[in-house]
Amino acid sequence: MTTATKPNHIGRKIGRIRELRGMKQETLAESLKISQQAVSKIEQSPEIEEDKLEEIAKVLGVTKESIENFSEENVFNIINNTFQDNSSNNNNYLCTINPIEKIVELYERLVQAEKDKIEYLEKLLNK
Repeated sequence: MTTATKPNHIGRKIGRIRELRGMKQETLAESLKISQQAVSKIEQSPEIEEDKLEEIAKVLGVTKESIENFSEENVFNIINNTFQDNSSNNNNYLCTINPIEKIVELYERLVQAEKDKIEYLEKLLNK
């Protein structure tokens, strides 16, 4: 019985890292001083030259090795473990504000601003 391993498609990994970073192909292309079409071609390539990979890794803010060893499953495992952990050292991920209160506060300030405008306009009319 043999197990087939997934080919190490560097281009796809670059594309996923770019997407996870919230970066568009155009932005990556601009940073690399190449066209968007060239970035698209790179992301379709299973292999990339070492020096080009180093340059791309630098722009993406990762190491060349992290691109080569990138695994989407690991990313999602890290996210799941981070956001399902309710330990005391992980409280910075818990929501500490009530969004409804913030919305009400915002509307109260908007209403007060409108009242102030009306008062000012009434003073101008009375002069």
